[in-house]
Parts: sequence; C-alpha cells; structure tokens
Amino acid sequence: MRAATITDVKAQDRRLVSAGDAGSDAIHHGGECAFAVTRIFTDRDIEATGITLVLGNGNPLVCEVIEQLGAGLAGYDIEELMAEFGMVSRKLAGHPALRWLGPQKGAVHLALASLVNACFDLWAKTRGLPLWRLLLDLTPEQMLALLDLSYMENDLGPQDVLTILREQAATREDREAILRTGYPGYDTSVGWFQHSDERVRRKAKMASDTGFGALKLKVGSRNGDRDVRRATMLREIAGPNCRLLLDANQQWSLKQARCMCAVLRPMDPYWIEGPTHPDDVEAHRLLAGEIDPMRLAIGKYVPNRVLFKNYIQAGAVHFVQADCTRLAGISEFLTVSLLARKHGLQLVPHVGDMGQIHQHLVLVNHVALGHDVLFLEHVPNARKYFVHPARVCRGVYQTPEEPGASCDLSVAPK
Repeated sequence: MRAATITDVKAQDRRLVSAGDAGSDAIHHGGECAFAVTRIFTDRDIEATGITLVLGNGNPLVCEVIEQLGAGLAGYDIEELMAEFGMVSRKLAGHPALRWLGPQKGAVHLALASLVNACFDLWAKTRGLPLWRLLLDLTPEQMLALLDLSYMENDLGPQDVLTILREQAATREDREAILRTGYPGYDTSVGWFQHSDERVRRKAKMASDTGFGALKLKVGSRNGDRDVRRATMLREIAGPNCRLLLDANQQWSLKQARCMCAVLRPMDPYWIEGPTHPDDVEAHRLLAGEIDPMRLAIGKYVPNRVLFKNYIQAGAVHFVQADCTRLAGISEFLTVSLLARKHGLQLVPHVGDMGQIHQHLVLVNHVALGHDVLFLEHVPNARKYFVHPARVCRGVYQTPEEPGASCDLSVAPK
C-alpha cells in the first residue's frame, strides 16, 4: 500500500434544490439547500470529498474558510496526518486568524467538518476500505490518536477512551452481525412541516408499508392545535407499535415547551426533539425532569463536544444527536459518541447529510463502542446527487462496500 500526499485543497459550492416543500420545518420552508464541499487532491489518482450541509446563501462563507484552513494540509502524507489527527484537528480549530469567529462554532466549525470528513475519506480510499471497516480495524490507541480531548479532561480523558474501547473489544464479535443485516432507519420525509395532512397520511402509510418502524413529524406551529391534530393523525395511521418522533426545531420557549409536551403526551412520542434554544442547557434540564418519562433528543444545533458535555452532565438530554457535518467532522463525532457511551446514553445521529457518512459511523458505534442498535434518520432528498447513495431496503440501511466515506458527488444529478 502506497500512501498519498496531499497536493491541494479546494472548496466547491454545490447547490441542491429540494422538491417542493420537502425539507420544511417550523423555521425553514424547503427550497434551496447546499453542500459546502471539500475536495482534496493528491499525488496519486485519488481524490477525496468532504461535505457539510448549508442552506443556500451561507455556502460561500463556509467555502472560503475551507480553503483557508485547508491550505495548511498541502504536503502532508495522509498516513502521517491521520496518525496524530487529534493534534491536527486541535490546531485547525484553534487557527489564530479565524478562531475569533467561533471558537468552535459557526461557519468556521462547519468548514472544519467538511475538511475533516474529506481527510477521513482520503484515508479510507488510500487503504481501499469503506470508512466503517477502516475505523473498526484501528487499535484503541490508534482511535485515541484521532481525537481532540481538550476541554474534556473533567469527564472524558484518554484513559476513559481506552477503557471503553478495550472493554468492548472483548465482546465485539457478538455485535458484528449488524454488518450483514444492516442498520435500521427511521423516516423523516413523511412529516415535513409544510406537507398537507393528506400528503402526511399518504407518505406515512407508504413508509410503514415499506418497513420503517419509526416516523418523524415536524411540529412547532404558531397554533399548537395544528401540531396536536397532525400528531394524532400520524399516530392513528402508524399504529401503536410505531415509534413517533416529534421535532420542534427550537421553536418553543420553555413555557411553551412545557405546555406542548403536556398536550402531546397522549400520542406517546418516543422523543421530543429540539424543543427550545440549543444553548439553554438549564431550560432543557428543567424540561427533562418535568416531562419524564417522555424523553428529549438534542444535538442538531449543538456545535461542539464541550456543549454536549454540558448537556450530559446536567442530565438535560436522553438521546444524543451528534452530527459529523455539524461538529468538527468524524473526529469530534467519535469523541461525543464515546462521551455518550461512558454515560450510558443512546447516540442517534442527526442526518443533515442524508445519511451518507453516518451509515458508516453507526456501525462503528455499535461494534466498536457497544452502543445499542436503535435507528438512523433517513432523508432521501439528496440521494440523486451522490455517486454511491445510501441504500435503504425495507427500512434498513445496507452496509456500504465502496472505499471511502460515501461523500463523492455526481457531476450532475442522476
């Protein structure tokens, strides 16, 4: 195996147009979404791709930062880069000329997500392996070297990481069946905010018939009665055994969240997602205690491992929705996943990238880290833009076999 040396890093602004009202929630109204793409070029016939999801006009800002951060990677051998990637990612996140814009949040962190994901894609491609296989082949020490654990010392230190990985290694063979059977999904596309009631009914029945055992509905209407009506309707269609997920997209104040959780309780939601402002850990802590046994899913707008640590320490989250296209890429995702595992919390990724990368990471979560199998969000809107789109059959993600992280984009939509 001959490694590859990075010769150049370029950003690409890829605009995607959602179909009609697909993608709509209480804030966003569908229409244009976009990928801020990192392309890494090498001295071999291998190119790598990283992505982060941005909504339209913000894309040029993120692309500009990608190229500024990526300029420092030229000349690196990918094996040497990844051997100490925790130190590399910490240096990139602390860029002295860009850190003031964060730190570790906003456009700079989104750019870092795209760049880091491209590095992992290149690493897997040079080894001729799908990302999940590459990560599962690492020793605990090699996995640890990928992580930036700064600011985590009071909860997740190097020895914690090694202990988790070594303990789970003893039983990982018992969990490897998931690589053959595939990972279950849940369907978000049935319940977009601007879908008519009739369209929700039709798509929910189709999803249930197709094999999905969990469905998500976007809530957060100005008129709460609309949310109750639609949730009641979806519960009736899906039946009592279906897991019903409700996502408010941070639209409620704490007072409103208390009220809406109370009136939505009869629908037996599996979780309430993003009820209020994502920086307000205390509001989520209070709400989590008051709505028990209903549970909170948090993470779509949680930008970094430190804020996830705060949520977990406060008892303000039940389902950790880490997203490697919102955090600083795959490396920080793994850090948050290990943190959740230490505290016995379920990790269910938010899928802003249509499941392309996370289909690899949930396999690693289960086999290497010992996370329970739950489900992975399925949003099929952008699958036509990928060279190797995620394959979902009967509600189950099929294990990808192509080398890399499944990020390569088609020149034109399929």
